[in-house]
Amino acid sequence: MSMMIDQQFMQEALIEAKKAEALGEVPIGAVVVYNGEIIARAYNLRETSQNATTHAELIAIQEACKKVGSWRLENTTLYVTLEPCPMCAGAILQSRIPRVVYGARDPKAGCVDSLYRLLNDARFNHECEVTEGILAAECGQILTDFFKALRERKKAEKKARTALTITEAASNCTNWK
Repeated sequence: MSMMIDQQFMQEALIEAKKAEALGEVPIGAVVVYNGEIIARAYNLRETSQNATTHAELIAIQEACKKVGSWRLENTTLYVTLEPCPMCAGAILQSRIPRVVYGARDPKAGCVDSLYRLLNDARFNHECEVTEGILAAECGQILTDFFKALRERKKAEKKARTALTITEAASNCTNWK
């Protein structure tokens, strides 16, 4: 039963990730659930806002804090499509979220399981229950597709710039006559 509920809420986080993708943002989405109800939704806005702190998790945490009227998000679960980075893991600990569910691992910046285990470090005054890999394939695929398209777009732009430069150079050569 719990796995089905986790999948349902991760689907909602994926909806948020798709909103980010539509804006050209890295497609990461998050939702905060309290008593079986989504109280906050967010997606990455780092490029749009030009603010390094506008990760999906941080925006969702801020919205949830407003909703419950406290910085303590006890009795909540955060669902996020990608393993949280160190900044987001710190915010999760500081806001006392007791449970985090994420989809895909992040081998380059993940600080829940991949690089560090910040949410389960007994040296902190708070630890989280962590469930990983919920809809991992879907959460990973949206990121893989996004970055593949981004690389292809940059390659095409570079090719277009190179062609334009060659055309300009040829034009300048003919103007010398």
